Amino acid sequence: MRTEPENPPTRRSPGRRISHEAVLFGVVLLELALFSVAGRNFLTPDNLTNLVRHSAEIGLIALVMLPVVLTGGIDLSVGSLLGLCAVVFGKLWRDAGCPWPVAAAGTLLTGLAYGGLNALLITRLRLPPLIVTLGTFSLFRGLAEALTRGTDAFTRFPESFLWLGQGNPGGLPVQAWILALVALAIGLLVHRGTWGRSLRAIGFAPEGARYAGLPVARHVASTYLAAGGVVALAALTYTARLGTAKADAGMGYELAAITAVVLGGTSIFGGVGSVHGTLLGVAAIAILTNGLGRVPATLSFAGELSGLFTGIILLLALSGSTLARRWAERRSASAQRRSHSNRPTGTS
Repeated sequence: MRTEPENPPTRRSPGRRISHEAVLFGVVLLELALFSVAGRNFLTPDNLTNLVRHSAEIGLIALVMLPVVLTGGIDLSVGSLLGLCAVVFGKLWRDAGCPWPVAAAGTLLTGLAYGGLNALLITRLRLPPLIVTLGTFSLFRGLAEALTRGTDAFTRFPESFLWLGQGNPGGLPVQAWILALVALAIGLLVHRGTWGRSLRAIGFAPEGARYAGLPVARHVASTYLAAGGVVALAALTYTARLGTAKADAGMGYELAAITAVVLGGTSIFGGVGSVHGTLLGVAAIAILTNGLGRVPATLSFAGELSGLFTGIILLLALSGSTLARRWAERRSASAQRRSHSNRPTGTS
């Protein structure tokens, strides 16, 4: 007869694991401390205001990139779409003679339309998001250059429009309020609504989500539509901040946005991610770029290497998440083997 021990061995509870967001928050604090010492006038109110103002567009794109990546997708066209939307706004305002609110509405519709094009190709034709958005990356930038013949620039916008990129209501840049509202909306949808749970389910197992009755195509399409709309909003704030619209607007923004999302703890394979982690990723990149530009003259070359550091951070974030997952799988398998070997055999 099999007997059980009177006091079965209890499994030792592992220590509380430090979250990825907590580690990243520590990195942000470390960056602030480092550049406050090494950078010139880094922690001044004017510089911190400029830091928020100049990183808002990337923040908006990163926030709306999060739902896309949660489904296991990617959108490489966001930077090019920002440039196209900026040019469309300039054409509507200057060449078509539209009042700037009408031109802004047309720009938002343009973003939604081209986001819908990505959605159509991905969900209806079942093409890989990487291939589709790589193609539209070139298409959107080519359209912007065709509309401007590569050299035309739109300037002399009205002051009421420029306020969207240069105003400071409540002592904060307009972009800070816009970024906060978009972050709140996406946070509620991703973390509190059924939409976010559906996106995670699709990212974990698309076929399983279909068998569970989820409208996978509709949910995936909604993420690319949202991306188009928010990128158009970012194009408006970008144009208002600089006071000009050119075809090269937003160049390289897709890399910065993807880096911020992945650095914030979002799995590039889908299913895992958070808004607060993404915002921390944006902050880490923005502080790094701003701080490198304020180091002493003897290290002035560092500011020119911000793109290099951004690429390195992206590679480290991608490899780090993969290595962490493999390490967790090995620890889990090792724990199961130890549990099996320590299981009491009993006597008969």
